[in-house]
Amino acid sequence: MPTLTMKPPAASKPLGPAAALVAALFSTLALFAIPMPSHATEEPAFKVVRTLAGIEVREYGAYTVAEIVVPGPAGDAGGQAFPILAGYIFGKNKGERKMAMTAPVTQSAVPVKLAMTAPVTQAAAPGGFLVQFVLPKDVTLASAPEPLNPRITLREVPPSRVAVIRFSGFWSESNYNEHLAKLQAALRAADLAWSGEPVYSRYNPPFTPWFMRRNEIWLHLADGG
Repeated sequence: MPTLTMKPPAASKPLGPAAALVAALFSTLALFAIPMPSHATEEPAFKVVRTLAGIEVREYGAYTVAEIVVPGPAGDAGGQAFPILAGYIFGKNKGERKMAMTAPVTQSAVPVKLAMTAPVTQAAAPGGFLVQFVLPKDVTLASAPEPLNPRITLREVPPSRVAVIRFSGFWSESNYNEHLAKLQAALRAADLAWSGEPVYSRYNPPFTPWFMRRNEIWLHLADGG
């Protein structure tokens, strides 16, 4: 059989400072371009029932939230609420509630860690801004662990129909107002009325680059839309 011979690769010249900087830049961009495996973040189940120009009308079932009112302003509300609500999710609670089948039953509550879900929602409320963490779908109001922090409230959000606009970028009042105006204009054009305060929903960790962020504004449709 013929023998294949391969020449050793020629020694490469060391990169100069400028070339090294360009190579590092392209390597960094490649990290964002290549899909990286990740654990999917759970979010409440919904069904898209209608689409408008860049708008989705969604139907959500009931889900449970842990919520807190913080003073704000709007740009600071998420940062004020996050460590408190995250503390609850990660174990600052009185443990899972269990109903005794017989008596006597004695037990010590063990803190429960819950899975992180999305989105984190924020809306104007009396006294500031209401920020919510959505709890995992297998956690109900009856089974959710009791918070240690008295400022945290647990609540079941009833089924609802909401109009949603999605956009990227970091929080800014101008970015928020621009997309809220687009959402409201689309609903007026479709003759759909809404009620209550707009809900600002965030889906990403703080370190996510601006162009990869998923932000949404929700408006609850009056009488189910």
